[in-house]
Amino acid sequence: MTDPAQVAVGGKNNEYPVLSGSVGPDVIDIRKLYANTGRFTFDPGFTSTAACESKITYIDGDVGTLLYRGYAIDELAEKSNFLEVAHLLLNGNLPTASEYQAFSNNITRHTMIHEQLAQFYRGFRRDAHPMAIMCGIVGAMAAFYHDSTDIHDPHQRMVASHRLIAKMPTLAAMAYKYSIGQPFVYPDNSLSFAGNFLNMTFSVPAEKYIIDPVVEDAMEKLLILQADHEQNASTSTVRLAGSSGANPFACISAGIACLWGPAHGGANEAALDMLREIGRPERIPEYIARAKNKDDPFRLMGFGHRVYKNYDPRAKVMAKVAKNILDKLNIDDPIFDVARELERIALSDPYFIDKKLYPNVDFYSGVVMSAIGFPTSMFTVLFAISRTVGWIAQWTEMMEDPEQKIGRPRQLYTGPTERDYVPLAARG
Repeated sequence: MTDPAQVAVGGKNNEYPVLSGSVGPDVIDIRKLYANTGRFTFDPGFTSTAACESKITYIDGDVGTLLYRGYAIDELAEKSNFLEVAHLLLNGNLPTASEYQAFSNNITRHTMIHEQLAQFYRGFRRDAHPMAIMCGIVGAMAAFYHDSTDIHDPHQRMVASHRLIAKMPTLAAMAYKYSIGQPFVYPDNSLSFAGNFLNMTFSVPAEKYIIDPVVEDAMEKLLILQADHEQNASTSTVRLAGSSGANPFACISAGIACLWGPAHGGANEAALDMLREIGRPERIPEYIARAKNKDDPFRLMGFGHRVYKNYDPRAKVMAKVAKNILDKLNIDDPIFDVARELERIALSDPYFIDKKLYPNVDFYSGVVMSAIGFPTSMFTVLFAISRTVGWIAQWTEMMEDPEQKIGRPRQLYTGPTERDYVPLAARG
């Protein structure tokens, strides 16, 4: 039994229980702090606050560990596939052969979207950002699938979960097709989850799209690596929206909106933009020098991580994927030469090693997605496809928690105290 924590306020000691998880640091349960002391804690960004209890994903940033339900991310990426990982995140265990077949069939049944929903795309400008389209389209799903919006019915929650996972690639591919003026391509359920998305995105009626196994494997691994990442900004947004009782489609739409931010899901786009700015390998020393200069606003994007103080375990996997796909496709583009050389320098330069500024998953994923043929505007959309599984798993866990309350952070108020109203004519 861990000894309780003591907080002294106004000369009075107050004790608070210390809770222990299965792994990771202990947490101090301060739910009664305000009732006992009349004080709140102040924690901008919630970096020292556990807002929920979860059994889904665990990160140890100091040693570079990421576990999905206890399974190491690199092992899952190497040996598993996306739908198996989706089952794991949603249900807590890797499926048996029969469970996998049933789950895969359920997802496959829901890949089509309501035909009227497809008409929504015409309301957007052709140059609309695909993430803007995704926010609107996913939120609008609640207007079409009324039989899966009762959040208190476990069966409806499951149906909504399967629909979101299955339809997200279809919606994303349609957003891309709309932006380039090509006809929508319907799902082909004879293909894998990743293969189906690639086909809907890149095939055209005039000629058959041949799915390269190396590209398909890269897509599978990309989806697995980004499926969940504990209580990040977008996941916390989904949980906060869900705590109000909002329907699952609205909650996932909120998560997409948060993911869109350049500090979150848009980081891989920023990393690729940086590689394009550098332009040629011979210019790398100039940019390295700028990154080391505290007075220069330039920063190397795709290096270091808010949580990981060691090598991002997802980056190790994605580095291999990037090498495989660049070697296989043999693309003649100087930005990929820049990426290879910048990676080599960063992993050998004492400055980066001492500060633990290792290439992260965003650095490699941007390279991989660009090599496959996705424009940068689609990068965050691909992130949303995979992260939908994690959002749904987290949302479901929250809905099944009997102690769940509506989220209500407090504040340190620093504005004016109470003032008297002065009529407009009397104001100078």
